[in-house]
Amino acid sequence: MRYDIPGVLDLTLPETETVPLLLDSPHSGRDYPPDFKPLVDREELRRVEDAYVDALFSQAPEMGATLLCARFPRSYVDTNRAETDIDPAMLDGRWPTQLRPTEKSRLGHGLVWKTYPPDRALYSARLSVQAVRHRVDTYWRPYHETLETEMHRLQSVHGAVWHLNCHSMPSTSSPFIPGRAGTRADFVLGDRDGTSCERGFTHFVRDKLESMGYAVRLNDPYRGAELVRAYASPLLGRHSLQIEINRALYLDERRSEPGQGFDALKESLTRLTQAMAAYTRRRCEEIPAAEAAE
Repeated sequence: MRYDIPGVLDLTLPETETVPLLLDSPHSGRDYPPDFKPLVDREELRRVEDAYVDALFSQAPEMGATLLCARFPRSYVDTNRAETDIDPAMLDGRWPTQLRPTEKSRLGHGLVWKTYPPDRALYSARLSVQAVRHRVDTYWRPYHETLETEMHRLQSVHGAVWHLNCHSMPSTSSPFIPGRAGTRADFVLGDRDGTSCERGFTHFVRDKLESMGYAVRLNDPYRGAELVRAYASPLLGRHSLQIEINRALYLDERRSEPGQGFDALKESLTRLTQAMAAYTRRRCEEIPAAEAAE
């Protein structure tokens, strides 16, 4: 069952019995809004997408999981940043509430990007407050509200919920594996150093990936950003884990198109999703038993 906001998001619910597992792909969007007129051309902008991450996890609803995907590009407005993470210097006018720009904004990659990596200007002039608020209200907010609503819905049904926040990383940015000279990580898992997710789930996902032959790092250099931070509360049964996938596994990075490894990786991630679904189902069966024993 699918619920769409055209150009904004796709939400796919399982047709089968649901499990308390929600996957989201916030940076794979490639529907470029008509008011987005940057100085950088479309071909280059596509290189900062988490291209086809949504397709890699497209089988998730068949495993009973819920899948949420953004349709707009991160370079237009970044759902993985806080609403207040705006560089006031890029605005033509005064923002109506207090801004709290972070280091990401200083580097040009806050809620609304100011630069194309590493330091090319995206716009020839400042953006109006009205234009930025349109991006927030029309794109950023519906995505966040949908994610939060689905997490609460799943938790109300099952007693707990597990959220996998799905991303990809350039092959040249993938960290090396300690003790394995020249080996870059295939995956980096981030649970904000154990604060956004039960360690059991983090270790389960790591162990499952490693059993399939992949190299995995934890929390270095990607700990998890806003979408993991904002809605996680492990003590209250809401667990969020970020996964970063090395693009060399599946993508022709120069053309931003699926590469030779795409089908094999999709099969691996389908197996991972199936295992995570079983894990979350089992953990929810354990929770009432543990509560009854207290």
